[in-house]
Amino acid sequence: MSGQIWYLKACRLFETCTSDQIQSLESTSRVRNVGKGTPVYLPADQADTVLVLASGRVKICHLTSDGKQSILAFIEPGEIFGELAVLNVGSRDEYAEAVEDARIIAIPGEAMRRLMEQHANLCLGITKIIGFRRRRIERRVKNLLYLSNRERVSHLLLELAEQYGKETPAGLELTIRLSHQDLASIVGSTRETVTVVLGAMQTEGLLELGRRKIILKAPDRLAHQMGVEPIRVESTDGPSQPRSATLSHYYGG
Repeated sequence: MSGQIWYLKACRLFETCTSDQIQSLESTSRVRNVGKGTPVYLPADQADTVLVLASGRVKICHLTSDGKQSILAFIEPGEIFGELAVLNVGSRDEYAEAVEDARIIAIPGEAMRRLMEQHANLCLGITKIIGFRRRRIERRVKNLLYLSNRERVSHLLLELAEQYGKETPAGLELTIRLSHQDLASIVGSTRETVTVVLGAMQTEGLLELGRRKIILKAPDRLAHQMGVEPIRVESTDGPSQPRSATLSHYYGG
């Protein structure tokens, strides 16, 4: 059980909670191990738990009216998801799936609500997460309406590079492995269109493509083309780790 407490303490949302408050949450929560490719929850499942990702990676998805998958967010260890359970919304309207073998802590929504009543910072943190979710929806709609496929792909690559980029002699390598279909599912396009866009960018010397691998060879030039600030990548020692929740906040959460 002590490991479970450690996972909760490692979640930024609970940083200012006391040990007694963490232990109270731990006593009512449960741990689930979910295999790669296995659903964590499905649309119409009861939204009665808030989830903390202890290890692995999870994607949050929505099925469009024609049955296509739209990826809303990637959840990294230490982040929460399914946060709308605190609002008694009834059922889920999206689904979550493990991208890698994952360990998940499920906290009853009622236990979270009780703690939020005691802890103003926790209440504010949950409110911010819900606000990011709304901003994501608004920005995605705006991007779909006003940005070209190339612009949407370019913005996404810059977001991914900021969160998952690793400096290499060849350029800025994205350590998250995504297929062309995954990229298309995030930006609201088709796999064929994304493949054409990436091929054109490779011809222009902006990136280098490999099997589920992308290296940005000229990230500053790409940022200039998109009219945004050059990305900043922190140096890391040892295995590369995601440094922020940028993508989750931009596309989901």
